Amino acid sequence: MNCALYPGQVRIGRFALLFLLLWLAVPAYAQVEMPDPSAIAGTPLPAPELADRTVTIRVVRERMGNNVAGQDVTLTIGKDKRTLKTDAQGRAQFDGLAAGTTVQATTTVDGETLTSQEFAVPGKGGVRVALIAGIAALKAAEKSAAEAAAKEPARPGVVEIGPESRIIAEYQDDNLTIFYLFEIINNARTPIDIGGPLLFKLPTGAAGASMMQGSSQHASAKGDMMTITGPFPPGKTVAQVGFSLPQAGDTISIQQKLPAAMAQVFVGVQKIGDMKVSSPQLTDTREMDSDGQAFIMGTGGRLNAGDTLVVNLSGLPAHSKTPRTAALISALLIFGIGAWFAIAPGRAHAAQDAKLNAQRARLMDDIVAIERKRRQKPLSESDQAKLNRLTSDLERVIAELDRLPRAGNESSAA
Repeated sequence: MNCALYPGQVRIGRFALLFLLLWLAVPAYAQVEMPDPSAIAGTPLPAPELADRTVTIRVVRERMGNNVAGQDVTLTIGKDKRTLKTDAQGRAQFDGLAAGTTVQATTTVDGETLTSQEFAVPGKGGVRVALIAGIAALKAAEKSAAEAAAKEPARPGVVEIGPESRIIAEYQDDNLTIFYLFEIINNARTPIDIGGPLLFKLPTGAAGASMMQGSSQHASAKGDMMTITGPFPPGKTVAQVGFSLPQAGDTISIQQKLPAAMAQVFVGVQKIGDMKVSSPQLTDTREMDSDGQAFIMGTGGRLNAGDTLVVNLSGLPAHSKTPRTAALISALLIFGIGAWFAIAPGRAHAAQDAKLNAQRARLMDDIVAIERKRRQKPLSESDQAKLNRLTSDLERVIAELDRLPRAGNESSAA
């Protein structure tokens, strides 16, 4: 997934990417789906429930369940071969094989030769192998049918927020940042017109909303609204948006009204300190840790269109007012210095020069202190953000000093 963004946009952070990878690895959250026939065809699968040294070959057409009965299956065992016919379930079972012997199964269905991978007979338990005919022809037919259906006129219908959608919260530069990684699903074989665009009004206070690369060209964000225009093609339409939320205390409630049904709720939150996550719609939450980064994952059931998803965060780190206070103080200093400069230019220049030099010295000390920390271990995100801010302030102060007229050059500066 390409999540690079243009300058000024909300960026997906390291935690969000880590969370996505780890979530896919958690069995309790995995979706149960029928296996792709091409992924299992000819692949030996351990079967401890079978008798020792047993190999079962199942022959089907196109997909599991379309059994081919009475089919000759040959098992090559070293230099020997054994051939059996499949039963009503499409299975041919080879018993009493020598443990450790390399074997391979083959059969020919409708002129198509099917061959398994080579594998060793286990000493304990057995092995199951599926030989599947017609996979390529089936995929070509399905692709052709899907392309033809996609060209048909859109018809009225509904879409939903798919089960692989994610809501992620993390901190970036001391700001709480939210990501909606949504897949809008059209389960029909033709385009669907829902009667207008799909509108997501983002939670109260949402700022800096921007679409992430990888999103559909039909998805856009402006102000506190994400819009996805139709008609919706068959399959999925990706809409990934990031935005920040203001934090006034140690708790916050994220409330999102859903314009479409949500098949399943998945939430991941970067845990800092004693942070906790609660929601009336989350039926299971758990804490996990990877590479020293703690996070909280939660899942819930289906929500209907018009429902409001509520996620409450508590125990949030105190939001520092230092940047705002510093900006206010700087503004007052600039105003005061300007007034003094208008009254007494010479004294104002000297006073401003002294203040800027003192500020420069202080900034340089702070930068040196952070650089010393960097030599001992990698900087945290907050330290890196502080270093960037200090460096920017130092450059501004030096520029101001360069613009000031030096003593004895008042007339030349005039």
